[in-house]
Amino acid sequence: MPPPCTSASTEVSAPMSTPQLRAGPVRVRVPATSANLGPGFDALGLALARYDDVEAEVTASGLLVEVEGAGADVPKDETNLVVRAMRAGFAQLGAEPPGLRLRSVNDIPHSRGLGSSAAAIVAGLLLSRGLVADGQARLDAQALLELATELEGHPDNVAPCLAGGLTIAWCAPRAGAVRLSPHASVRPVALIPPFRASTEQARALLPAQVPHADAAFSAGRAALLVAALTTEPQLLLPATEDRLHQRYRAPAMPASTDLVATLRAAGLPAVISGAGPTVLVLARDEVEVRQAIEASPPDWQAAQLAVDLDGGRQVASR
Repeated sequence: MPPPCTSASTEVSAPMSTPQLRAGPVRVRVPATSANLGPGFDALGLALARYDDVEAEVTASGLLVEVEGAGADVPKDETNLVVRAMRAGFAQLGAEPPGLRLRSVNDIPHSRGLGSSAAAIVAGLLLSRGLVADGQARLDAQALLELATELEGHPDNVAPCLAGGLTIAWCAPRAGAVRLSPHASVRPVALIPPFRASTEQARALLPAQVPHADAAFSAGRAALLVAALTTEPQLLLPATEDRLHQRYRAPAMPASTDLVATLRAAGLPAVISGAGPTVLVLARDEVEVRQAIEASPPDWQAAQLAVDLDGGRQVASR
């Protein structure tokens, strides 16, 4: 199994003065993401227009966490992933709020391969930065990416969650990402099953080595995929072929694997979204959108999702 991708450097210049905390709530909106997109394992990611809205405020003491919607059963204490990310952000910023109130309204399904953990991490970091008066100057976009990568373990979801659009991300010696704009005809459709999958278990199924021919095949397809997503969408079917990870993970999600095979046999560019089990179809017109939705099993949720072009951002508080 390949090791998780971690950032080699998350150092931020030490603040010259004690930061001032903002009064009043700060609210951020963070998008869902789909990583890998077939052959772009741990490198390619796409931001999708489905969001978690998270609001935080500095209080006199204590910690209050409220969660509605998807993942409402997550911890409401210091182990909450948004809280952990906020603490990491505050540590980098040199701030220590006396207390926090946090409220999340989530629409990103948990453990479905749509980047819920990346969204939580990005939300927490953006909130901590927003709650510091000069937070953006103290924690810039590069520092955010590096810290988010360290917390997540790999950059393929956090990069599009931060930047929006299509991203190519990498590590070593530092986390980095390039943002690209997908072709206007790309219409992602997420087919979301009622069951969950564990990213850790999915990674555990990956072999330590793959045949050189398979690596070369996937490298070529990943390069083609960048072109297909940005300028040549008619090539998306061959561009989404993968030999690095999906077949090895098939035993953990046979229904998703079978659905991908069925969709691809019908000419639709379908892949496992992230570590699964959601299936993502990169439809190119309304006919393909309809075909993808009609192919969804009865107990699955079929959702056409626009590409989010803005990434995680601070928005007006309610």
